[in-house]
Amino acid sequence: MASLGDKPLVWLKGEVKTPPFSNQARLEAGLLLRRLQQGQGLSLPHSRPMSAIGRHCHELRIGDRDQTWRILYHVASDAIVVLDAFSKKTQATPAQIVEVCQKRLAAYLRAISDKEYT
Repeated sequence: MASLGDKPLVWLKGEVKTPPFSNQARLEAGLLLRRLQQGQGLSLPHSRPMSAIGRHCHELRIGDRDQTWRILYHVASDAIVVLDAFSKKTQATPAQIVEVCQKRLAAYLRAISDKEYT
């Protein structure tokens, strides 16, 4: 149950549901996202910085039966912003995903900046 001090999750892309996530992977993702909402910092093996996307951006790492899921997120002052969720098939995050997440983050930051001045 969310408390008043928890940051909301803002989903710009992706979702965590079964299928394609297994029940166990979905639960793990939910617990890790909940910890982020409560203001806890995560580190390896659960999360790593993704400075290629932007400041305060990270990658959640969720192991599943025969694949590995990644949830790319930004820790904003007012929310945890999910930029994408995908099955990772190679060591490196695909350049196209990094590029798309950079654009989503920039659009989000512009949108909240515009709200502050209206």
